[in-house]
Amino acid sequence: MWAGLAVDNTAESVVTGALYGDEAGRFAILAKTARSSFIGFVILGYAIYWASRGKAAVVEHKGLFLWQKFPKFILGFIAISVLATAGFFTHSQLTSLSNLSRWAFLPAFAGVGLRTNLRDLLGQGWRPLVVGILGELFIAVVTLGLVYWSYSAGVTR
Repeated sequence: MWAGLAVDNTAESVVTGALYGDEAGRFAILAKTARSSFIGFVILGYAIYWASRGKAAVVEHKGLFLWQKFPKFILGFIAISVLATAGFFTHSQLTSLSNLSRWAFLPAFAGVGLRTNLRDLLGQGWRPLVVGILGELFIAVVTLGLVYWSYSAGVTR
């Protein structure tokens, strides 16, 4: 649970959980998926906050704007989930899809690394790094506390 909640990137979260066994890996995936599902609500909250303060640009065609900004790969995830839940895929097909998704992370993360410009990062100074480290420590401590609390309270048993 802690790996899924505290580790930012999905791949690292899954690997961290899997290091402790298959069941721990599945819990890491579940926790990461649950945490990631709330990102949209957080972004919506920020958008409403900034729009209410007059800091957002005026958008004429809101529906078109939302469609252009919407990450369309989510529709693929939903379609695959619905098909899998409906029993459309055989067990071996699901295994193949699972393996494909794991391997697909490799070029995606390589692409992120290839687009990273270290000079730009270094030009930002130390302040963003310190804020990032403090944020990560805060998330790690809070989520570990919640996992410990839920375990001691019998919630996860």
